[in-house]
Amino acid sequence: MLFNSWIFLLAFLPVTLAGFFLLGRRSHFLAAAWLAAASLFFYGWWDLRYVPLLLASICFNYGCSTLLASGPAARRKALLIAAIGANLALLGYYKYAGFFVSSLAALLAQPVPALQVMLPVGISFFTFTQIAFLVDTYRGQVRERRFVHYLLFVTYFPHLIAGPVLHHKEMMPQFADRKVFRLSQENIAVGASIFFIGLAKKVLLADNLAPHAGALFNQPGEPSLLIAWSGVLAYAFQLYFDFSGYSDMAIGLSRLFGVKLPLNFDSPYKAANIAEFWRRWHMTLSRFLRDYLYIPLGGNRHGGARRYLNLMVTMVLGGLWHGAGWNFLIWGALHGAFLGIHGAWRSLGFCGQSAAWRIAATALTFMAVCTAWVFFRATDLPSALAILGGLYGGNGIALPDALARALTPVQPLLAAINVSYYLGGGAAFVDSWTWIAIAALLAFACPNTQQIMCLAEPALDAKPVINGLAWRPTRRWAAALAGLALASMLSLNRPAEFLYFQF
Repeated sequence: MLFNSWIFLLAFLPVTLAGFFLLGRRSHFLAAAWLAAASLFFYGWWDLRYVPLLLASICFNYGCSTLLASGPAARRKALLIAAIGANLALLGYYKYAGFFVSSLAALLAQPVPALQVMLPVGISFFTFTQIAFLVDTYRGQVRERRFVHYLLFVTYFPHLIAGPVLHHKEMMPQFADRKVFRLSQENIAVGASIFFIGLAKKVLLADNLAPHAGALFNQPGEPSLLIAWSGVLAYAFQLYFDFSGYSDMAIGLSRLFGVKLPLNFDSPYKAANIAEFWRRWHMTLSRFLRDYLYIPLGGNRHGGARRYLNLMVTMVLGGLWHGAGWNFLIWGALHGAFLGIHGAWRSLGFCGQSAAWRIAATALTFMAVCTAWVFFRATDLPSALAILGGLYGGNGIALPDALARALTPVQPLLAAINVSYYLGGGAAFVDSWTWIAIAALLAFACPNTQQIMCLAEPALDAKPVINGLAWRPTRRWAAALAGLALASMLSLNRPAEFLYFQF
């Protein structure tokens, strides 16, 4: 069930909210159980056959965590390894078995029957969430252990399908807080405001950028410089506003129930280096990879060479987490290389502090990120390489013939850099770059959602950054957000899936 669908907005959400707060007056247990049952219904709306798989995973991991809470250290360690192995085996079968079979067939140059396995939506998110719970139980860091709260922690519908990746110490104590079960006008106002900002990002920006990205990636051919960049930038901003919008909607929906989720985005394209980018992009996944993979591998505790190896392993596995394919592996390896280069650059003391330096560093970081996005989005390696060739001038520069007259004053300059013209496509060219310009202005020059909502403590780890656009419960803000909500809801005639659903 999509957040940006009428069935969710007009049926599921109001019924779930009403049931939660009505039951909360009588029994906190019943209210939590209702919300968990509603979350399972939300998941089963996609495909009822996978609800038993989700419940089996939850019961298995809760049982293992109970056994991990006490006992001899050797037995607990062996159980932890076995439990993590079982989780990874489940994830590996559903997500990677087909990829490994096809790769083996290509390696052996022998026909192998294709393995058709349907990927359960959200399996990466609920698997990682539960692995973290097992590890923390083994470490003695889990305090809240009631099954209904664990069930709700894993299935909680605002995060179940595409994150954020939650941590038990952030969520389960909130489910035990009496204040959560009391309807709050403040939570409704703040939650609805954040939700509609996220909805606008999705339906007014991301969905309008999607056709311009698809025009390049679905049939790349041999794109010229501006065509390649328009498609890549359209995808970069589509992905940003799609996932950022989803994360805002998740935070807003959760706030309606009085529960705060962690931030997942903090204007990542404003980052001045690749390490800062990963502290701002998909923040909860970055945190998981750091705490449960990079640091256990040794982090930066064993010298420079080992640190760079740990970074590369972490990012390659992070790339494979996003999808089973060589493109995702290359995408992760590129980011591992970028992080290694950044670390070496910093160790040499080449980082400046001036405004001009930060602008140049931000532009370079954004170009590196966009280059890697080509592999993330392309359907196969030949397509990715063809787009990269156009992106960096390998196929020349071409403009629609319809623009030639408008560019008459600068024709000598264009001729000097070998700009050619092609027939047709002028309207599409202008439309594409117009949407890119709008998206770039919003991403680079405007405050993000948590900055706008800073006075309302929008998320668990949000820091107040007072600015001229700070939200307040006033009639002006109500009217502005009502207009944004109306424009967004008028665009829901054909709701599009969120990009991160496929991961």
